[in-house]
Amino acid sequence: MRNLHQFADLTTGVVYIHSSPTALCPHVEWALSSTLDAQANLKWTAQEAHDDSRGGLQRATVDWMGPVGTGARLTDALREWPTLRFEVTESASEGVDGERFCYVPGLGLWHGSMSANGDVMIGEMQLRSILATHAGLGGTEAALHRALGTEWDEALERFRMGGAGAEVTWLQQRVG
Repeated sequence: MRNLHQFADLTTGVVYIHSSPTALCPHVEWALSSTLDAQANLKWTAQEAHDDSRGGLQRATVDWMGPVGTGARLTDALREWPTLRFEVTESASEGVDGERFCYVPGLGLWHGSMSANGDVMIGEMQLRSILATHAGLGGTEAALHRALGTEWDEALERFRMGGAGAEVTWLQQRVG
């Protein structure tokens, strides 16, 4: 009998730390290192988009490679610090949709499926649930915006632009 693999074993993704207090930076690196079983030496740069008088916020971007599901594990590790602003993406791979996780203090975590070109996908059953829940009551538009992660995108947009020219680090999880 031939062994058929229905799903890809490896995928890639990106961790965007949009803002981290300077004191947390080593802890973030440790969390990434332990999740990926690879040394993370991020290139931290000042987050210029933050207007907080306390200052001291840093940003970093890390490309990663690992088994399918690594994006969720990275998100779980980073959620330990509620002051972080971050996004984790996991690219679509054979038999598996891509994913995007966004965390914003005050909003919490948003998760969505992504197509190969990066569009957020809302599944049929999720759409049916939104329509059934809001039938005749209004609120459908707000529910669709929530499903699309609009509020998280709006909250993160100025932080995404706050690091033009920042360096990117590659991390590869040991497999096998």
